[in-house]
Amino acid sequence: RTRYIQTELGFHERLFVAVLTSKATLNTLAVAVNKTVAHHFPRLLYFTGLRSAKVPHGMVLVAHGDERPIWLMYETMHYIHQHFGSDYDWFYIMQDDTYAQAEQVKALVTHLSINQDVYLGRAEEFIGGDEQARYCHGGFGYLISRSLLLKLHPHLDSCRNEILSVRPDEWLGRCIIDFLGIACVSQLQGQHYHTYELAKNTEPEKEEEEEFEAALAVHPVSDMTLMYRLHKRFSRIQLDKAYQEIQDLQMQIRNLTSLTPAGEAGLTWPVGINAPFLPKSRFEVISWDYFTEQHLFSCPDGSPKCELSGASKADVSEIIESALEQLNRRYQPLLRFSKRQLLNGYRRFDPTRGMEYTLDLLLEAVTQKGHSHVLAKRVSLVRPLSKVEIIPMPYVTEATRVQLVLPLTVQDLDFVANFLDMFAMNTLDTHDNALLTLLFIYHPYDAQRVSQVDVFAGVKAMVGELEKRYAEVKIPWISVKTEVPSQVKLMDIVSKKHPVDALFFLASVWTEINMEFLNRCRMNTISNWQVFFPVHFQEFNPALVYRGEQTASSSTDFLRDGHFDRHSFAEACFYNSDYMTARTKLAADILDRDEVLESMEVFDVFLHYSGLHLFRAVEPGLVQKYALRSCNPRLSEELYHRCVLSNLEGLASRSHLAMALFEQEQANST
Repeated sequence: RTRYIQTELGFHERLFVAVLTSKATLNTLAVAVNKTVAHHFPRLLYFTGLRSAKVPHGMVLVAHGDERPIWLMYETMHYIHQHFGSDYDWFYIMQDDTYAQAEQVKALVTHLSINQDVYLGRAEEFIGGDEQARYCHGGFGYLISRSLLLKLHPHLDSCRNEILSVRPDEWLGRCIIDFLGIACVSQLQGQHYHTYELAKNTEPEKEEEEEFEAALAVHPVSDMTLMYRLHKRFSRIQLDKAYQEIQDLQMQIRNLTSLTPAGEAGLTWPVGINAPFLPKSRFEVISWDYFTEQHLFSCPDGSPKCELSGASKADVSEIIESALEQLNRRYQPLLRFSKRQLLNGYRRFDPTRGMEYTLDLLLEAVTQKGHSHVLAKRVSLVRPLSKVEIIPMPYVTEATRVQLVLPLTVQDLDFVANFLDMFAMNTLDTHDNALLTLLFIYHPYDAQRVSQVDVFAGVKAMVGELEKRYAEVKIPWISVKTEVPSQVKLMDIVSKKHPVDALFFLASVWTEINMEFLNRCRMNTISNWQVFFPVHFQEFNPALVYRGEQTASSSTDFLRDGHFDRHSFAEACFYNSDYMTARTKLAADILDRDEVLESMEVFDVFLHYSGLHLFRAVEPGLVQKYALRSCNPRLSEELYHRCVLSNLEGLASRSHLAMALFEQEQANST
């Protein structure tokens, strides 16, 4: 895994950014920095001298407790070295009245060698000092290399005691020069640190100077509005440059296409985007979804027609608007188009290039002389896949102990023996780090007669045999009396019986445990970050699939005669601490209305009452033999309906059902 490789080989993250703020600007300029450029930097922290400062939403603030500028700089450098000195190659320090072009700063450090001591920024002369000795002006930000920070840290205490200065940037520059002999430079290794000093009453929208457009940092920014205007202006500049680069590359591709073996016939549309996916068989054909401005005819719940809303509605509106914009850009000033109606819309997702659209538009075309004409026009558009981003995730190990939880009712007794055999073979025999807890769910009538006839006596005997065979293994059980076995209520009981850091795998009696899945359970479940709800593979009813023929057992038939049961949420992997946190929020919401829990599953608890990632994915390692589930009518209507659907769709495929009906009709006719 990449994080282990990175740690073992001593790789560092690229850039750390520190923003110096104050009491007067924390809720204004610092917030503006956070909203404009903070999300472009991989790691950004704010440093202030305030005590017990109230942190604005979405910001990470380090409060040193002393507002003296020199002390703030000293504590900030010490903090950066202590907490991040071994993790990052470059450290960029700026003030909250500085606008920095984040992408340009990131591009700058990729072109600099990390093996050199770097102190890079806008070089300024000391007042009354040596002309050769320069410091980096703090208002325009400056870049320090990791090697320089490591050499500087032992001298920070001496600098604090011996160097007198009013400005913190001058103090730091003098410290670096006196103890390391390194002065600030504005260019290094062929790279220039461009800056721009804003005059009073500057209008960013009217700035056309090359110096302004090339600036990595702009200073001073007097208020939040100016910060946002600068961000809008520089974003437009970068966007125009990107569009121009795209046009230049497309022209080069067109010019070179004639020299390729395929010739001009190999030129794809749009130029520079991957060609559409070519299916090798009818099973690989990507289907188109039909839509209008009001409805979608391929719905997530399987219904034939649903209202167009949310992200899909915004997507369609944006595509129509973009189509009109492109048409007007191409034909103006001769023609000007306006939309009358979307006649037909089609879209599909091509994993090789992105989302494709085909629109039939009813347009009104107006000429320069004012004559209008209504016409229908078909346009094709592509929303290409953009740059792929790697989302940072906490890393976990396969050494985590998995606590299996198996709820059992009277209807499950016929399947317990197979579950315990598979558990013993795949975990106990292999010494996997997994434990099992059984949850016996007694009906009130059975609970009253438990002293005479225990319906789970056979299961307890099997557990006793396992504990004799494996002396070091203990399989505890918990007995519960209820008419409605709510998954949430049962999990509440189990949660209290186990440690906070326990990793639960909530299993069903039809689950066949194996090491491959348990490892995926460990890897896909991350404490305080992600829970895992696998979609098991359900085999079809062999009586309908094979109709008396021998069951195929070759490896090529693996995962063939069955389907992934998307209606089942019985299996789940999550940490006890995460469940307790979400459950606490649920309790505050429903107060004492415990009947609400009967309509909920553990999945609903995490979905509505936690901020965690819910990872829902097909799991080929969880294969279940066919069995007709018992659907409890005492549960909520939704849960009961989902259980019935799971049973119905688990009977057989459409082709198998059609063949069975055909054979039955033939038998009846004879």
